[in-house]
Amino acid sequence: MEENAHSLGEVEKKTVNTVETDQKSRNNVRQLDPSSRNRREFLAASAAAAGTVLAGCSGSTSGILGGSSDDEAVTLGILEDRSGNFALNGTPKYNASMLAVEEFNEEGGILDKEIETFTPDPQSDNSRYQELTRQAIQRENVDALWAGYSSATRETIRPIVDRNEQLYFYTTQYEGGVCDQYTFCMGATARQQLGSVFPYMVEEFGSNVYTIAADYNFGQLSADWVRVLADETDANIMDEEFIPLSVTDFGSTINNIQETDPDFVMALLVGQNHTSFWNQRTSAGLDIPMGTSTVMAQGYQHQRLDPPAMADVYGGFNYMQEIPTDRNQSFRERYYEKFPDADYINEEAVNNYFSIKMYAEAAEAVGSTDQADIIEELESGVNVSAPEGDISLQGSIHHMTHNMRVFRCDEEHNITVEAQEMIPEQFLSETVGADLTEKDETTQYVPANFYEEANTTQ
Repeated sequence: MEENAHSLGEVEKKTVNTVETDQKSRNNVRQLDPSSRNRREFLAASAAAAGTVLAGCSGSTSGILGGSSDDEAVTLGILEDRSGNFALNGTPKYNASMLAVEEFNEEGGILDKEIETFTPDPQSDNSRYQELTRQAIQRENVDALWAGYSSATRETIRPIVDRNEQLYFYTTQYEGGVCDQYTFCMGATARQQLGSVFPYMVEEFGSNVYTIAADYNFGQLSADWVRVLADETDANIMDEEFIPLSVTDFGSTINNIQETDPDFVMALLVGQNHTSFWNQRTSAGLDIPMGTSTVMAQGYQHQRLDPPAMADVYGGFNYMQEIPTDRNQSFRERYYEKFPDADYINEEAVNNYFSIKMYAEAAEAVGSTDQADIIEELESGVNVSAPEGDISLQGSIHHMTHNMRVFRCDEEHNITVEAQEMIPEQFLSETVGADLTEKDETTQYVPANFYEEANTTQ
């Protein structure tokens, strides 16, 4: 998962009772004021007093027993960063969510009920995420929750989600391995992303590889997957470097790459500080092809940096807004009509969009917002019509089979699709052998537990 910044720093604290209303949202997308004593809260409090447990209320782990207590609306919690260090990535996620909600409300909502949204800005602050997650579940009684950009945020709130047995969609591309009965991971995993771009790079440029990765959980696990894939493709990892998130000077790393002279570099860099690598490698004349799973599709560096900073960068992604299909063009037009000042539609944005649609269709299929019923419906495996193409949910592991593409950025920062393949999430399904329809879990597995290559450092 690309961390757009590395230290949360001193984020201005706003009260939990603040809800920022999207000024561009249309009137038929009603947003809840968390300070109000609404009907859902009143009913939940009354039921608790009577000794009755409603779905998502209190901290009970006695089971998911139902959906929203308000017969007139379906409530979705959408906690995405619109300020702070992750705003660059979180704002498109929020926008796409609002587009999906608006489109459903224009067609009559879900089960003939209007969709309401609970959408305070978490401000890229994990402590605030915890507070707002509790509030969304225990006070607003949300029927489903979308929350968080970073893996750190996901792991901060996942215990709260699990204790409250809350249906939760995590939409960022990430390191993989989360096997959780209440969490549905909508983004591509490192295994899917690197599994598309790494074999392509070996075939096109050669087998000698130099890896540079962010020095934290995501970068380290991604480097593990590079080693696993190198073993599977008979490639040679010549060397690897783990770059602290605070680094902005890549002079020594660039010199090391030039001296090693690999066929290509796997650049698993993240965040604003690491963005400086791309201009520095151009200035140093480092023209070796670069493979990645982190840049362009999330932080749209190919639009933010002047050419040729991103020349010959190849990314393995399920989505970039440049996908040349009629379906994607239609989605782009609707998105920019609603958000004309938006900068870019990142891959997380479309994951939010299609997963809200998927949730709504599951609710329609079961005829209720009962979370247990919806989880069971999703676990049966469903097909999804998404901007990236037709994809499917692997119900037994709560992950998506994605339409993975290898995107190339040329010297003028034009994006082309070089390869395309449907790739399921194989680590949990095949290597781990997980099946959430048979065994309830709230685990995260890592490749080092299953692959000898993942335990080997250079």
